[in-house]
Amino acid sequence: MSEPVNRALLPAGLRDVLPGEAAFEATVVQSLLATFSAHGYDRVKPPLLEFEDSLLAGVGTDLAAQTFRVMDPVTQRMMGMRADMTVQAARIASTRLSREPRPLRLSYAGDVLRVKGSQLRPDRQFIQAGLELIGCDTPEADAEVIVVAARALDAIGVRHLSVDLTLPPLVPLILEAAGLSEAEKIEARHALDHKDAAEVAALPASVAPLLGRLLDVCGPFERAFPILESLDLPPAARAWQERLGAVAARLKMLAPCVALTVDAVENRGFEYHTGLCYTFFAQGWRHHLGRGGRYGGAAGQEPATGASLYLHSLIGILPKPRTAPRVLVPLEGAEPARLDALRAEGYVTIAAVSTAADWMAEAIRLNCTHLLQDGRPSPVEGALSSNEREHQ
Repeated sequence: MSEPVNRALLPAGLRDVLPGEAAFEATVVQSLLATFSAHGYDRVKPPLLEFEDSLLAGVGTDLAAQTFRVMDPVTQRMMGMRADMTVQAARIASTRLSREPRPLRLSYAGDVLRVKGSQLRPDRQFIQAGLELIGCDTPEADAEVIVVAARALDAIGVRHLSVDLTLPPLVPLILEAAGLSEAEKIEARHALDHKDAAEVAALPASVAPLLGRLLDVCGPFERAFPILESLDLPPAARAWQERLGAVAARLKMLAPCVALTVDAVENRGFEYHTGLCYTFFAQGWRHHLGRGGRYGGAAGQEPATGASLYLHSLIGILPKPRTAPRVLVPLEGAEPARLDALRAEGYVTIAAVSTAADWMAEAIRLNCTHLLQDGRPSPVEGALSSNEREHQ
């Protein structure tokens, strides 16, 4: 005889979002999108599934390992479930919105699904909300996306925000100018990813001193950026250093409350990015809240920059909202206008659908904080608060 199926058991990295948190998620998403919209970012809603050859083209190439694939029974073509909505926004911009004036500003929010999570964040399905500025390659465009994302985070209650700036093209340009072989480039990248000063010092003499100094370009912008400025960089790398300075100057003007940090050698997590990138953090919270950066601009692709915010990180840091008081309405009920007035005052009305011998006890059983008596909500003694119910 087979074992009974545990219907509550879900695959690793997937979970049910229950009442309370689900409503909170929806409220947060709506607030983020409202801020994006107020700054001119129009919402798009791409499908959960796309044909594999379009989903994994262009900037989506580097997401192939994180993409679930299924066979379309209608067309017999392979399809992929989106692992990131940025690539979908880029596709929409280059196809259906190709004739719209540039720069094009788009926003989005929806679930993404990945083959595996990380050690710190095992979730494989989560909500991604973001914005993309497409068709413009200037420091002002980079700064705008960062500022709008920061304002969206501030609007939902994230305080003490910091933005870590990095330049993924910087190291490859330095290695190329030094004439390193492909094997030496891989070795150098490995040493820098692990911040291993001894391993960096053992690299070829043509590049080891510069890369060793580059490891010091890490920390608060005011301390790290002057070090980067002082380095003898190849011309192409120098242009990116100047770009970083221009973006930071604009951020200080438009968002002076946002702390800026720099990590000149970090590139993990920015596989398809081609320019200045950024990661959002909040003081006292180890997980990043979102990230973004510049992509495209080569092989016929439009230059673009964007930022994505992740709800599974945000929910953990935001203060939980106060739950609205719930009032039980007995079968005899009340005038509809009276119930409308109660809802306008912030009450949630729970209508009884069967009789009860003790309405006060019924109100407690249904987790109501009030009972409607003589047209008025009376507090229920012994009712649990929303926090108490969550921790039962």
